[in-house]
Amino acid sequence: MVFSSLVFLSVFLPAVFLLYTVIPSLKVRNILLILASLAFYAYGEPVYVLLMLFSSVLNYLCARWVEHNPQKKSKAALVTAIVVNLGILAVFKYTGMFVTTFNSLTGLQVPVPEIALPIGISFFTFQALSYVIDVYRGAVEVQKNYLNILLYITFFPQLIAGPIVKYRDINRQITDRHQDIGKIARGLRRFICGLAKKVFIANTMGQVADVLFAQDVSTLALPSAWLGAAAYLFQIYYDFSGYSDMAIGLGLMFGFEFKENFMYPYGAVSIQDFWRRWHISLSTWFKEYLYFPLGGNRKGKARTALNRLIVFFCTGLWHGANWTFVLWGLWHGLFLLLEEYVPVMRRLPKVLGHIYTMLVVILGFVLFRADTISYGFAYIGRMFAGFDFSPSALSVALTQLTPWFLVMLVVAIIGCAPIRPLADKIRANVYGGAELSKAWKGVQAALYVLAAAGLVWCMLRLSSGAYNPFIYFRF
Repeated sequence: MVFSSLVFLSVFLPAVFLLYTVIPSLKVRNILLILASLAFYAYGEPVYVLLMLFSSVLNYLCARWVEHNPQKKSKAALVTAIVVNLGILAVFKYTGMFVTTFNSLTGLQVPVPEIALPIGISFFTFQALSYVIDVYRGAVEVQKNYLNILLYITFFPQLIAGPIVKYRDINRQITDRHQDIGKIARGLRRFICGLAKKVFIANTMGQVADVLFAQDVSTLALPSAWLGAAAYLFQIYYDFSGYSDMAIGLGLMFGFEFKENFMYPYGAVSIQDFWRRWHISLSTWFKEYLYFPLGGNRKGKARTALNRLIVFFCTGLWHGANWTFVLWGLWHGLFLLLEEYVPVMRRLPKVLGHIYTMLVVILGFVLFRADTISYGFAYIGRMFAGFDFSPSALSVALTQLTPWFLVMLVVAIIGCAPIRPLADKIRANVYGGAELSKAWKGVQAALYVLAAAGLVWCMLRLSSGAYNPFIYFRF
């Protein structure tokens, strides 16, 4: 993986970008991006390229089927797309989980099949499925050019870890977009920012989280348990938001504009607010394609509560083939219901609301990170009852508090604040909104120089072996 990351940064991306830039025809550019995307995926998953191509053909044909048939037959096309797409996802992602659970419940010893998980299958499956559903609903016109659908599903910047892009949000950009120096510069800086989040913050936090979550839970002292939980809290945010930044930045360099996937979620003052800010592309996908079809909040309180629990059950299950993920989803769903139906939960002062929200989030991520449900609850127990402050009990945590970790921890905390909106406000107040003023241009130039230095530093870190795969590659 270290070699592949360096190849991507030093060979693959520059070559694709330069070729794309010198090609005048948008149609040829799109073909280049398709070929590059297939090559990118084949580097790590050569066999499963065929699965992704099958997905693109299936959904293209189902959408055309919807277009050419009356309502009754169109519904058959939609059902076919849903069943086959979710069936593929179930086979490749959940077979092992289902068989293991069946064995546990029945006492049988059915062999558990070892099926390799195709990278990014949850992302490209949901993208493809949303296209067919939107065509069925009339939210978007059917695309008659298969290559355009293939580009939509395979586009390499967000192929393997999101964000989940809806076809209706970029359908016009596929056939009409522009590349200019401003977009390239902003996109490159955004890409480097995301890479730095991953290489410096997420990887540093991940090393500490891995050590502490690998301990025998009975030996964890309270400070050690909280340190591990906090490290993972920052690891998963900077890992995933970093990838989203990279995808958005790369998209911008090629003329695409993707929607934001994170909006400072650790500043949320409720769980509902958290889900407006966290993994926005996934939460809006489930809202549009599952919650509303189930009836949303239009069929009474009991049905609304059930619909929300179903959504969060599926949200947890989407993240991985383990009941810990399902429990994490239901954990969030439970507190969302409490906020809806317990008035005092909606009236908390912002400070208390933020503390409560972060407590729910951090405990939820302990369950998310744990290998088993029992380990997750035992770990949470040590966070509140691990009153062993002897040097031997604290030694594991103390050895993790290196100067580099402490610096990255401070950076991680600061980075959770809404820095960009604050910068825009300062610019408006200090420079009167004149973006091209001399002073503001100087600030921007300094940021680009800093980004260039950051890219060099990231590549040096990667060459030294300081790389961990993105967490969401598993999903």
